[in-house]
Amino acid sequence: MDSTEGEQETGRSEPDETLDRPLPDRVRHRVIALAGDAFGALTLAELPPALRQYARFTPSRRVKFGGTAMATALEDDAVFRQRVAARLRAVEPELAEAVERGTPPPAADPADVAAAAFLLRPSGWAKLVAAASEEAQRAQSEQRERERERELARLREELDQARAGARAEGERLRTELEAARKENDAVHRKLRSALADVRRGEAALRKLRAESEAARAEATAARAAAEGEARRLRARLSEAESALESSRKAVREGRGIEDMRLRLLLDTVLDAAQGIRRELALPPTELKPAQTVEAIEPGGMSPQDIAHRALAEDDPALLDQLLALPQAHLVVDGYNVTKTGYPALPLERQRLRLMRGLAVLAAQTGAEMTCVFDGAELTAPVLLSPPRGVRVLFSKPRQTADELIRRLVRAEPPGRPVVVVSADREVADGVARAGARPVSATLLLRRLDRT
Repeated sequence: MDSTEGEQETGRSEPDETLDRPLPDRVRHRVIALAGDAFGALTLAELPPALRQYARFTPSRRVKFGGTAMATALEDDAVFRQRVAARLRAVEPELAEAVERGTPPPAADPADVAAAAFLLRPSGWAKLVAAASEEAQRAQSEQRERERERELARLREELDQARAGARAEGERLRTELEAARKENDAVHRKLRSALADVRRGEAALRKLRAESEAARAEATAARAAAEGEARRLRARLSEAESALESSRKAVREGRGIEDMRLRLLLDTVLDAAQGIRRELALPPTELKPAQTVEAIEPGGMSPQDIAHRALAEDDPALLDQLLALPQAHLVVDGYNVTKTGYPALPLERQRLRLMRGLAVLAAQTGAEMTCVFDGAELTAPVLLSPPRGVRVLFSKPRQTADELIRRLVRAEPPGRPVVVVSADREVADGVARAGARPVSATLLLRRLDRT
């Protein structure tokens, strides 16, 4: 509804008057309070769009949060102001009628008169608002003046009471001070006598302290000597015990490791001998040492033919031949292989895929298999169930998988077939110097694809 429709609704137009100064705070608060109370009698459609968000608020919260918006709407929206004025006529008909006549009640609150004049807008309302506002300000000033006078009187009364209390307290303190002076004189006399006794006691105490310090120094020296001798004896005892335990442990470990290495080497030699015997199928007496020397016999194969028969380094059959050797041991650099073959998978799935392939290969060849993963960066142990025939190892903290592989190769007895799978050239060179046979990760991946 626009302003023309609002004027038709009230049956008259508002006088064209304006205020020459803002409303006093008290009058403004009263106007906003009347507008907030009028919300309950208005529908949501009758409220200006800017005020509809406050329709469900309580009157106190409406005034607190929407006061500025309501003041603006009352100033700019004549229809909304007239609806609030209609609510005022219904709530305070006598005051509204008197203000519209231009004769406000003398006993009425000037702030209420000014607020009613601002809302009703009778003829001469601006002067009426200004006069009521001045009266309200004057009444407010008088009220503040009376409150200041009452406060001043109260403060003066408190000051008189404080002065009287201070005088009484001063008299009491002077009496107590005099008594304290007399008591202090008596205490001083007793103190001088006590000081003389203390001096005599301090002299005797210094003598006793000197004797005690001498005795304590002698006891401390004797105890230090005894403790030094005890520490020396304990150190010698600890060294002897450590040496004894180290020697026992070295004997036990050395005997166990050497026995294991010798037994494994013996099994390797025996298996190799049996395999050669089965492959040659010849009586032992028919093999002569001269037949072991490689050469080209008349009508035999040339070196070129022998080279053509050799397997390529990336031929999966080469790995089968190596694993067919007696007591062969395959050592796999795990992450080196998985990151070469399927780097896009998460580490857990890389490990599982490699384990499945090695399990099948172990079942097909019967070779011993050890898969090594780098565990130096792990914050917790990996929960992994190795498949049958595959040993899974993780390197210790501050140790890489390459170092663990070198230790595994060095632990094998000389002569045992050890095959190390790694694409790392440094690892391959190191294990080759230790007697192992390095092969590439690609070779193992091609062999696993055939399983």
